[in-house]
Amino acid sequence: MFKIIKSALLLSFVLLLNNAFAQQTTLRDQIIELSKPAKGIVGVSVLNLEDRDTVNYNGNSRLVMESVLKLPVAMAVLHLVDVGKVSLTQTIHIKKKDLPKTYSPLRDKYPDGNVDVSIGDLLSYMVSQSDNDACDILINFLGGPDQVEDYLTMTLKLKGINIEANEADMGKDWNVQYTDWCKPKAIINLIDAFYTGKALLSPSRDFLYKIMTETTTSPSRIKGLLPAGTVVAHKTGSSDTNTAGVAAGTNDVGIITLPNGKHVAIAVFITNSTADAATRDAVIAKIAKAVYDYQLTKKY
Repeated sequence: MFKIIKSALLLSFVLLLNNAFAQQTTLRDQIIELSKPAKGIVGVSVLNLEDRDTVNYNGNSRLVMESVLKLPVAMAVLHLVDVGKVSLTQTIHIKKKDLPKTYSPLRDKYPDGNVDVSIGDLLSYMVSQSDNDACDILINFLGGPDQVEDYLTMTLKLKGINIEANEADMGKDWNVQYTDWCKPKAIINLIDAFYTGKALLSPSRDFLYKIMTETTTSPSRIKGLLPAGTVVAHKTGSSDTNTAGVAAGTNDVGIITLPNGKHVAIAVFITNSTADAATRDAVIAKIAKAVYDYQLTKKY
């Protein structure tokens, strides 16, 4: 009798494993199919932050970051807050020369500069509104892109994210944007470190999570097909389209809160796409919805 029960339990366990593998394979197959209209390189990484279930497609490909760069910049600044070197209320004096013409709600508000803006407000501009000038002001405050890279590799011991250029650098030469790249799995590792408290103290974590939920850019990507009211803390990234019709990067990374209270980290990168902007956004939205639906089928 004991042998029969033991065999039955083993069979049940094997069936559960097979079912979980089949579900994951099905989701990955969905992602592959949904990626095709992008007409470019699509990289996806997914991690359930509670049960640690993962799904990856081109997760180790080196894909252009665009303004997803601003997430590690924010974390590097908040690390300085955590170690007591700066505070969110500390101000930085901004001159007119610090506000070159680019996408910048900060410059729109203070076109002549000569203003003191708190680090907390600069972080909000940079993350929630993807402000390019705020990003470069904070990178300069840190000491340059190398300091962000050092934070990732030396402090967090993370590999797979390469940062060499700021927003101004990328605006001057089309090819420079490709020097800021990451592997989708690596950016998910960064999000995991932030969310689980391995990288930031609770106040900094809560602040970053809040400004990520207040993101106003590209609402038709990860959030596009999710149920109204779904909480998404995310950071987008977008390039221009060159004369050959190639968009270097269309990205969205972040954390989706599920109805059951669980959380799933997701990163979708589209590099060197010849599809139009609406199609690229729809690819990200459909992948996010497939991930969301899959997570709801899991039994806890």
